[in-house]
Amino acid sequence: MQNTLTIEYTDDLLFTLGVSDKEFSVEAKFLLAAKLYEIGKISSGQAAKLAGKSRVEFLFSLSRIGVAMSNLREEDLRDELNFALND
Repeated sequence: MQNTLTIEYTDDLLFTLGVSDKEFSVEAKFLLAAKLYEIGKISSGQAAKLAGKSRVEFLFSLSRIGVAMSNLREEDLRDELNFALND
């Protein structure tokens, strides 16, 4: 099942941002996907699909908005490092 989200905005917003409605739509989907990924609600694969990008393209696009490619929490990273060092 596919759902649709509608966001109402005026042409003034597009003018202020200097983008077309299509560019705004693409950017809004990317920003939503990036935020959900950043806070750990969805995986990078799910976020990429939501943004309409490949996973690699999505991950490399994150730096443009200051979001880290990895959303591992500090304790998860410590566990991963301990596992790698003790194996």
